[in-house]
Amino acid sequence: MYLIYNQIGDKGASGLCSGLANCINLSNLTLNLSYNQIGDKGASGLGSGLANCINLSNLTLNLSGNQIGDEGESGLGSGLANCINLSNLTLNLHGNQIGDKGASGLGSGLANCINLSNLTLYLHYNQIGDKGASGLGSGLANCINLSNLTLYLHNNQIGAIGASGLVSGLANCINLSNFALNLSNNKIDDKGASGLGSGLANCINLSNFTLKLSDNQIDVIGASGLGSGLANCINLSNLTLDLNDNYFGDRGASGLCSGLAKCINLSNLTLNLRNNYIGDKGASGLGFGLANCINLSNLTLDLNYNQIGDKGASGLASGLANCINLSNLTLKFRKMNEQKFKSKCLKSKRLVVFKW
Repeated sequence: MYLIYNQIGDKGASGLCSGLANCINLSNLTLNLSYNQIGDKGASGLGSGLANCINLSNLTLNLSGNQIGDEGESGLGSGLANCINLSNLTLNLHGNQIGDKGASGLGSGLANCINLSNLTLYLHYNQIGDKGASGLGSGLANCINLSNLTLYLHNNQIGAIGASGLVSGLANCINLSNFALNLSNNKIDDKGASGLGSGLANCINLSNFTLKLSDNQIDVIGASGLGSGLANCINLSNLTLDLNDNYFGDRGASGLCSGLAKCINLSNLTLNLRNNYIGDKGASGLGFGLANCINLSNLTLDLNYNQIGDKGASGLASGLANCINLSNLTLKFRKMNEQKFKSKCLKSKRLVVFKW
């Protein structure tokens, strides 16, 4: 049911869901009410209606751009708490002025949905801080059957405590194999990045992981701590790390890749490290760490807008030459002697695709 860009308002939304409340045998529902000015009362009314749909297994709900705020979010969460048979849930609530109270309320509701296997939450461009992120994480800790989790939390106000609290509960989700987390443009510093690493260290069954932390405040300790945590994710085969526009420099880059060196099952790796004050030592450290990822088949490196010269490029290339199974390399790197770098990487004759 797609009703986007209308003027349904809170009464219309509540009325709609009063009708849905009678559909007790409903198992699959897709409802798009984005940009309809439904507000907090409309969202709460929606939650009340969904609370009666106890047989729902698959739910996709888009309420983006509706100014539902904390009260609406909490009311919606309360309703979802009754949908204990939910297996697949996609909830889009971006741009809704949701703060800590609303995010925590959503977490409390989801805590009852213990049969969730696939969960996607769009909560970006809200006002969620540390308490809200931690509350959401506490709720997710009860969703022990989660295998696929995607969280969009970029452009909020989450700091160190929130980042750590968000992932700490995921240690209970022992079946989690696919995880995508976007925390770009928050207030995450060294302590937060290290806390993320510590939490992720418990997600030992992760196979596919995407982490976006661009435009935060991560320095040397944070990048190294993140790498140390990921070192415990020994089953990782596909990893994407977006750490653009931080400032961890040479030591941070080297520390990060020292951790990744222990992810021996990595097959596909994307590292976005642009604009991080990385110089020659950092580039060589990257190469040294990646040299241990002997099962790497596909590698994408974005090192633009750093301070890497010929010496660093040479060190990086020397390290990558040891990735004997590398078949595809995409490198985004300005001010480098392409031919010289390429010839070093091609020494083993195994690299078949090189993209500049």
